[in-house]
Parts: sequence; structure tokens; C-alpha cells
Amino acid sequence: MFIPINFIIKEGGFRVRKTFKLVVAAAALMAISASASAFSTSPCKACHALDHDVVGPAWDRVAKKYGSEAALAKVFKAGFPVNERKVAMSEPKFKAQAATMTGMYQTYIKGHEADAAKALFAAVKSNKM
Repeated sequence: MFIPINFIIKEGGFRVRKTFKLVVAAAALMAISASASAFSTSPCKACHALDHDVVGPAWDRVAKKYGSEAALAKVFKAGFPVNERKVAMSEPKFKAQAATMTGMYQTYIKGHEADAAKALFAAVKSNKM
């Protein structure tokens, strides 16, 4: 994409109008666009781990309970209702954390539901958060 820039400079005592064209790299624009919509799992690490429970359940257990990223994304898109949280509904220690989980959903996942589900399943598959 070319953007014309016009400005006036002095050359040998004369004012000369010069036009330059700046090239905006499409890759840079795509990178900015992608980073604006990318989901980061960094905040999730405060309460979750891949293979053991922390404050929240281990992600490998969450992935097993939901079976697919589409199933987890569906629950996220429905507003992450407590009665559809498969781990929390089956384990009292996590059900007691429902309010905290709702707050984290509102802060980090809402608006990125499909990306969040995809990130969880990708992390479990690669064994890397």
C-alpha cells in the first residue's frame, strides 16, 4: 500500500514541492491486527497448570471433560454459566470458586471465547502453556 506524502523543501533558494511515497508493509499491518485479537494464556497461569490442579483445575482435565475446543467454546459463548462448568459442577472445591472463575471469564475470556478454547486445547496438545 502506498501513502503519498507531500511537503515543501528549499533547494538552491527555491521552494520545491516534493512528493514521496511510503510503503506500508502488509506484514506489519497483519501482525498488529493479529496481536490485537490474539488470546494470551499468560493470565491463566496464575490459577491453572497443564497437569495438576492449582486454584483452578488442570487444563488437561478440563480438555478431557469437554472433549473438544468447540464444546468448551460453546460454554464460553453461552456466558460460562456455572451449571455448564463440567469440572466445577462435579467437584465441590472448584464449585466454591465459581465467583472467582466468573470474574476471570469476564476479564480475560469474554469476547475471545473461541480463541480461549483453542488456546487451552493447543496448550494441552503441546504440553506447553
